[in-house]
Amino acid sequence: MNFALYSDVILLKDIVEDGLFAGDIGTVVDIHVVDIHNVSGLETGYSVEFFDLLGNTRAVVTLPMSYFRQPTKSDIPTVRLLAEVA
Repeated sequence: MNFALYSDVILLKDIVEDGLFAGDIGTVVDIHVVDIHNVSGLETGYSVEFFDLLGNTRAVVTLPMSYFRQPTKSDIPTVRLLAEVA
């Protein structure tokens, strides 16, 4: 599954070091197409930006497409509180 630039995606795996968890919603901000002499087994990568509800960037990560899925009509956004950074 390929994702379009500026489309929303849902994270499938926790990225604890970046404060991200499965179910977080992000926006694709760059696409890294794998086209290195037809090397098999490599995935297209995506840089995805995650925001808080006020529009502030929480994290930007670059991961393979298997870390994301497209939203569906069955998805409901939820809210979780983050620990305050001192």
